[in-house]
This record gives sequence, C-alpha cells and structure tokens, in this order.
Amino acid sequence: MTSTANAPASGGGGRAAAPEHLGHVIFITAAAAMGGFLFGYDSSVINGAVEAIRDRFDVGSGTLAQVIAAALIGCAFGAATAGRIADRIGRIRCMQIAAVLFAASAIGSALPFALWDLAMWRVIGGFGIGMASVIGPAYIAEVSPPAYRGRLASFQQAAIVIGIAVSQLVNWGILNLADGDQRGKLGGLEAWQWMLGVMVIPAVLYGLLSFAIPESPRFLVSVGRTEKAKTVLREVEGDRIDADARVQEIDRAIHSEVKSTFKDLLGGRFGFLPIVWIGIGLSVFQQLVGINVIFYYSASLWQSVGIDASSSFLYSFETSVVNIIGTVIAMLFVDRIGRKALALIGSTGMAISLGLAAWAFSYKAGGSGDVALPHTQGLVALIAANCFVLFFALSWGVVVWVLLGEMFPGRIRAAALGVAAAAQWIANWVITVSFPTLSDWNLSGAYMIYAVFAVLSIPFVLKWVPETKGKSLEEMG
Repeated sequence: MTSTANAPASGGGGRAAAPEHLGHVIFITAAAAMGGFLFGYDSSVINGAVEAIRDRFDVGSGTLAQVIAAALIGCAFGAATAGRIADRIGRIRCMQIAAVLFAASAIGSALPFALWDLAMWRVIGGFGIGMASVIGPAYIAEVSPPAYRGRLASFQQAAIVIGIAVSQLVNWGILNLADGDQRGKLGGLEAWQWMLGVMVIPAVLYGLLSFAIPESPRFLVSVGRTEKAKTVLREVEGDRIDADARVQEIDRAIHSEVKSTFKDLLGGRFGFLPIVWIGIGLSVFQQLVGINVIFYYSASLWQSVGIDASSSFLYSFETSVVNIIGTVIAMLFVDRIGRKALALIGSTGMAISLGLAAWAFSYKAGGSGDVALPHTQGLVALIAANCFVLFFALSWGVVVWVLLGEMFPGRIRAAALGVAAAAQWIANWVITVSFPTLSDWNLSGAYMIYAVFAVLSIPFVLKWVPETKGKSLEEMG
C-alpha cells in the first residue's frame, strides 16, 4: 500500500496545512486510528476474562495461552495481506472490512459454544486488527501534511493506549455489576461474555466513521479520480496549495513505481533488502522488550505492597494513565527532536527499568502464581514497571508506527509495511505464549531477557535506523 507525501507544492518543510484545515485533518486521523483503539481494547479486554474462560472450559494454562494468543496469528495474516487489498479496493473499503471482522469477532467471542469456537473468533478478530494496523499508519501518512505527519501518525499509538484504558474501565464496571464474579450472571450472560461482547460498540463506530472520511489522495490518483484527489488535497493541506502540481507529483511517483510484491523485497545479502530488515528489526524489538507481558503478575505486584487484590482493575487503569501520558509526550516531541532521538531515550529508560524489575523479582518468594516480595523490592518493582511503560510509550510505542509509515521507498512500501507488521504480530505471539514458561523457570530471568533486548536496540537504532523527521515521503526513495 504505497503512499506519497502531501508536501506543499512550493516544497520545503514548513507547515503544510492552514490552521482552519488542521481540525479536519485531526478528525480524519482520529477516525483512521480507531483501528488502533480496537487493537488496544481487544488486547486488554481479554485479560479480564482469562480466569473465567479457564473455569468455563476447564483448561490448563498452556491451552489457555494458545487460545488467548490465537488472535495474534490472525493479526499476522491480516497485516501481511492488507496492503494488497487496500491497493485494489481502497483504504476506506479496507477499514470497513476490518470493522465488520471486529464486530463479528466481538459477538462470536461473547457467545462461544466450545473452546475451538472461541479461538476461531479470536483469529477472525485478529485478522481485522492486523488489517487496521497496516491501513491506519499508511492512510495517515498519505493524508497528513509533512509538518504534522509525525504527530498525526502518533494517533495510532495514542488510540491503542486509550483502548487499553477504556477496556479496563469497562471490565471494572461490568465486574462490579456482577458483584466481583467474572462468571456472574448479567442479563442471561456471564460477566466475561459481556466484557468481550461490548467491543461490538467501538467496532460499529469504526465502521461508521470510515464513511465520514475521504479516500486517500494517493489511491484516488492511482484509479484516475484526479478531481476528487484535488478536493481531498485542498481539504487537508489548505486552499492555497497548487492542487494540479500536487496531483502531477503523485501521478509521477505512481508511474515511476513498480507495484510492490514480496519478490521486490528480495535482493539483499541476507534475502531481504536492508531497509526491509530494518523495518522488521524495529517491529521485533518493539515486542521483544516484553511490553505485552510486563504486567502478567500485576495483581501480585499490587498485593506485594499491601494493596487489596479486589482493586487490581483500577490500579491497572493507573498504569494505563501512565501509558497515555507517555504517548502524549511522544506526540509532542516526535516532530521536534526526531524519531531516532526518542527511540534512544526510550531504549535507555526501558533497559534501566527492566533491569531494576529483574533485580526486585530476584527476591521473590512463593510459587510462580503466588509472588511475594519484601517491601523495598515490591516498591522498586512497581516503580520500575510504571517507568518501563512510560519510557516505552514515549518512544518505541509511537516511533515504530511513525517510522513504518514513512521509511520505505515508495516502490516497495506496500509489501514492506505488510512484512514488517506481520513480523510484529509474530514476535508478539512468541512473547505472549513463552512468558508463562519463562516465568515458571525464573521470573527475574524473564525480565532480564527483556532488558537485554532493550540494550541491544540502542546500537540497532544508532547504526541502521534512518531519521525521517521533516522529510517528504518521496525523499525516502
């Protein structure tokens, strides 16, 4: 799904949109980022239903982990195919397909008759998430003025963390209505079923919003709808731009490109082109630092410092607030200090935080499911966990999405973005299913492994990751 920059015809890196158009661009971006909201919501809402699903279907931790992680397999396939689908039928239609998959998954997951049935609906929802994870950043890059593109691309991660926070509040509300019992009855369904089913509301909203935003100018030019493309360009870049020149620029870029296929990504010494490996590396490092399992023991962490376990949902929400704060910081600075600088700050902070968490957990007593820490180590673990989330959110959580939407040359952007996003979901799956085994082996060791990956990400960024701040997408090749 290739894209072209929306640079002003006059060139340069100044502000590309007049103030009266910026609000409209923000609305378009927020609507496209709803796919990120659904990803965050889905990935977090399942945590509130895990124990109920285990009890309902009487399964062990290994089988349960496979069912929970099944969505990530769907994500990988959705991400790998989204670019080609969007190039054929358009970005907006692709969003609408993803919305339908989200809604169907929410209803099916809430009404399963067997464990395999639940896993199937999780995979279907994952396919929608994978599609949205590719379409969102690419679409936003195509409609954003260069001066705002980094901040607007950050909406994807902002939507993810808001989705996580909202799901935790919804879960907490449903759990309270069910008197604290995940299997408590509400309107003929168990509480955990409502938790999963409520996702149909944002899924429908995502679909409706897709009808209220314009198609990408890049796609419109590619299918010959140049007048509509000019209209959209004026909407997002301002009335003073030379729309004819911009359309010609986009058209030249399209005709100078070869349609991206998987074969186009090959040719480097190690199979893929170097820039593709860099994209894969960014995606994989984002997951290998352990962001999606860092709070596997969150309830035990709170209890280790004397907090009642029944309040764990609200205290997890506090961590989501930290996540949101970090994301806002990234949105403010990603276009000011650059992508690489933020990534390096984040890697350093994450490495220190994870190292402290590993040290604290080396003092744990009790089995893998009953962690107890001395008071000092418990406080260090909690502070380190929140610092880790903060540093991740203000750096890699946002920067990776921004870079993946910008860094690839136009002729391979579609296929390369799909491969990088698929690698991200596969790495996510590996981390998710391996953590229970790692933590049973050595919880402190698991955190130390994530710390090592955070350290390794520093030379990776310094040596190989390009800085895309202030550049038009055409300048990427």
